[in-house]
Amino acid sequence: MADPTPERIAEVLRARLARGTSACPSEIARALRPRGWRPLMDPVREVAARLAERGELEVTQRGEPVDPARARGPVRYRRAKPGGGPPG
Repeated sequence: MADPTPERIAEVLRARLARGTSACPSEIARALRPRGWRPLMDPVREVAARLAERGELEVTQRGEPVDPARARGPVRYRRAKPGGGPPG
């Protein structure tokens, strides 16, 4: 099975977050490939970081927005709040 493109990863992220919920990177990877999802973790994180830079989503830890480049440990993704931007 071919790896999903960044565009496909972004599509799944947007669809999952459109429900108004948050998601962890592994949920997105599993949605893309239920078996053998672990190798998709880095691509999912990379695409999410780009979407966060564009203000489309927020990366959070303990419910608070964080800079994806500085985040260590578990993170979740959620839709960006209107007027919000990446944390600085």
